[in-house]
Amino acid sequence: MGNCEWCSSVNTKPVTDKVYWELPDGTNAIQINDTPAIHCLDCQMTYQTELITKEIEDQLFLIDTKKLGKVVTFEELMAQPRLLKRNYFDYSS
Repeated sequence: MGNCEWCSSVNTKPVTDKVYWELPDGTNAIQINDTPAIHCLDCQMTYQTELITKEIEDQLFLIDTKKLGKVVTFEELMAQPRLLKRNYFDYSS
């Protein structure tokens, strides 16, 4: 699983969590249920990995967010049809 990003403990486990995300246009925020996360059993921090964060941000940028409700599951979000094949404005990869 890897070390905790907050306290470096190896005592972590995969979980799902509820997160809140601002839409790219800044007009609203949504609740995303059942989002993959890491929970540290030592410091009790629950967080999303950089990979999951990037997946959410890319998907929100590439779909018609007006079709989303205020609450969606991670799986439902990732299943939304994309308007573009990839995030052409992401120069990190």
